[in-house]
Amino acid sequence: MNEPETETVPSEHPARPEDVRAWIADDPDPATAAELGLLLADAEQAEPVGDSPAARAVRAGLTSARADLADRFSGPLVFGTAGLRGVLGGGPHRMNRAVVIRAAAGLARYLTSALGPAGTGETGGTGAAAPRVVIGYDARHNSRAFALDTAAVMVGAGIEALLLPGALPTPVLAFAVRHLGADAGVMVTASHNPARDNGYKVYLGGQIATGAGQGVQIVPPADAEIAAKIAAVTAVADVARPASGWTVLGPELLDDYVAAVVGLADPGGPRALKIVHTSMHGVGGAVADRVLRGAGFTDLHPVLEQAEPDPDFPTVAFPNPEEPGAIDLALGLAQDIGADLVIANDPDADRCAIAVRDPRARSHHGPGTAGADGWRMLHGDEVGALLGAFIADRARPASADAAVAPVLANSIVSSRLLARIAASHQLGHSNTLTGFKWIARVEGLLFGYEEAIGYCVDPAHVRDKDGLSAGLLVAELAAGLKSAGRTLIDALDDLAREHGLHLTDQLAARFADLDQIPATMARVRTHPPQTLAGSPVTEIVDLAGGADGLAPTDGLRLLAADSTRVVIRPSGTEPKVKCYLEVIVPVAPDADDAALTRARDDARERLDRVATDLREALGL
Repeated sequence: MNEPETETVPSEHPARPEDVRAWIADDPDPATAAELGLLLADAEQAEPVGDSPAARAVRAGLTSARADLADRFSGPLVFGTAGLRGVLGGGPHRMNRAVVIRAAAGLARYLTSALGPAGTGETGGTGAAAPRVVIGYDARHNSRAFALDTAAVMVGAGIEALLLPGALPTPVLAFAVRHLGADAGVMVTASHNPARDNGYKVYLGGQIATGAGQGVQIVPPADAEIAAKIAAVTAVADVARPASGWTVLGPELLDDYVAAVVGLADPGGPRALKIVHTSMHGVGGAVADRVLRGAGFTDLHPVLEQAEPDPDFPTVAFPNPEEPGAIDLALGLAQDIGADLVIANDPDADRCAIAVRDPRARSHHGPGTAGADGWRMLHGDEVGALLGAFIADRARPASADAAVAPVLANSIVSSRLLARIAASHQLGHSNTLTGFKWIARVEGLLFGYEEAIGYCVDPAHVRDKDGLSAGLLVAELAAGLKSAGRTLIDALDDLAREHGLHLTDQLAARFADLDQIPATMARVRTHPPQTLAGSPVTEIVDLAGGADGLAPTDGLRLLAADSTRVVIRPSGTEPKVKCYLEVIVPVAPDADDAALTRARDDARERLDRVATDLREALGL
């Protein structure tokens, strides 16, 4: 389960009033400037005398205002390999127009330092063409305004700026970077974060990034180089922002994306499948409908309460399909209409969750009728295995003279099942660091996924996770199985019979004190578990030293004699230490349903025991 990818940590250092006033004077947005002005006025009130209820109330307000200002001015919102992401509001540690304009100016300076403005080739550039940037945005609060500011900054810097024709999914922007040969792409989105947040993703391509890295989100050292350019922007007032000059793309771009996705499906395949879809109040609904209908699926049923874009996400606490309760409306509708499949996209539609009716999950104690009848969301590793096997079945092994063999890839915290699927199909396999910025740049990539419901099924067109194309291929797989009287659960059972039952789960420890995270990692490195669910630990790999040819990353990998594996790492986006658990239970090739049920129960019991061992090791 992924929680919001931001975390506000109160600062112990008060904001200096002169810094706040300087920021207000340079803020191009009257709304956030006024917000900061009122907050500063509240913070500068005189301390009340006495201990009356009124005095205590004023004192509480003072404390709150000063703490809020301290956090807003605790430093700049960090620009890293995920770009920017934060809470909307005024100040340098918030998402606002001033921060976005600075970020856009820094990116523009990075591009022109590499290519030269208008293709002049200055500072070592090639001079082949003017830098080109394509900009997309979702339907969150201020997303369009941030995109327009970015377009204006690019034009002011002599860069060609192309704006998507409306609020669209992140995969459409990722597609556009490659399709239009852009040197960079900017997507204004906070993905599955709460309504209070927004974000700014950056992709590189065109003349800047070539080969497998073309159209992929930034990685080091580019992130640090762009961050340095952003830090050098002294004032928003110094950034040229003409009122026009960018190009708003026509509907052809979206048409081309939809055609590319529809082209993934076998046009002659079965289509008798009743599908429930939810876009989680995001921008994926209309595009998902076009994709599925374009491929021949017509029995479609959107969750109407969540179908239209709404930046307040009124029906969910967190608009993330993995969050408890987020897809309850979809499951209820599926139960009511007798659906075959539920497809849930997060608000920017780069992730895809799948739910099915699983006979083994039926329970009198289920949450409502859908849960009681066995409806459950598949784990990201289950969907990754299904898609990996489906795509591998359609692939051809590389010829002896092929430059790069086709590769299935997944992150180091995802299941090992994909590696076994790749081997059985004579395909290559690659483990990568966590994140699609690494998965998507694998040479020869045929399919890539991470357990957090992200799947790349068409790397030729979208070098990132894409919940719309993934949803289409799952629907095609499910329809083919249904035509043979089978289900996705049957396909998972087949994989278990062939490769062993792989069951995965996650344990996360949240910390209010961020200093506890390195302390916890140090403790588990010094005193790691000696057994996992009773099986002795036979291998401990400190990922900080690099492993399996990967760059160093903060983490620890444990392997037990019975093949149980645990990866422990601090989250890169949350104040957490996360543990990724996997057990493998051998299954006979001819195992019947009863034997598979026993194997799943055994695996679940072992995973629960592993989680207990990890809680003890982490001091929870």
